[in-house]
Amino acid sequence: MVYESQISFTLDTICPWTYLAKKRLDIALKQFRSSPSAEDVKFTVKYFPYQLYPEASNQGEDKYEWYKTTKYNNSEEQMRKYTTLMSAYGVGVGIDFKFHGMVANTLSAHRLIQHFQEEMGPETADKIVDSLYRQYFEEEAHPAAPTTLLQAALDGGVERSKAEAFVGDDYEALPETKLLIREQASNGIDAVPYVVLEGKRRDFTLEGAKEMDEYLKEFDRVVKESK
Repeated sequence: MVYESQISFTLDTICPWTYLAKKRLDIALKQFRSSPSAEDVKFTVKYFPYQLYPEASNQGEDKYEWYKTTKYNNSEEQMRKYTTLMSAYGVGVGIDFKFHGMVANTLSAHRLIQHFQEEMGPETADKIVDSLYRQYFEEEAHPAAPTTLLQAALDGGVERSKAEAFVGDDYEALPETKLLIREQASNGIDAVPYVVLEGKRRDFTLEGAKEMDEYLKEFDRVVKESK
């Protein structure tokens, strides 16, 4: 009998490390699913919301300048080191990081993910998350803009009329999403990515953007304890 394990992936859609972690996790899952161990365990990813900067406005501000000021002491040299490092990490998993555009509040993006994850399932949520990340980090799209959210929904396979109706309603799924964000904080999560693999006897937690081999190692631990 196949053991079904949920991978709880807590993220913020403007966090480069969660994008990197998701790409690495995706590659590790693809490798695992083509292995004999896939006969013993089925992994399904479920996304949970976390806001690194809940005070950010919906209008947003210049991403490059924001990073340089808040993260790197207004140092152009430190900012250059950061962009060089993230670009190198991105190349390894197929991300073409760009560093301009706007940084803004992510509540609407989380609301979108949670609503269609519940309504249409994990595959739709996965595609929406991929689209939000790609648009923000590789296409410099505004993370809270209706056009960004609509495109993510369409990329997830949501019918256009349904996607437009949801994006146009600022209240839909809002209370539920806010509750989930509060629950993540009450669970002690104060940084992302935060990944939990559900085991038969115990859970396995991975904090930060781990290497692919580390995800595979944890998959094997779940498999061993599932028998």
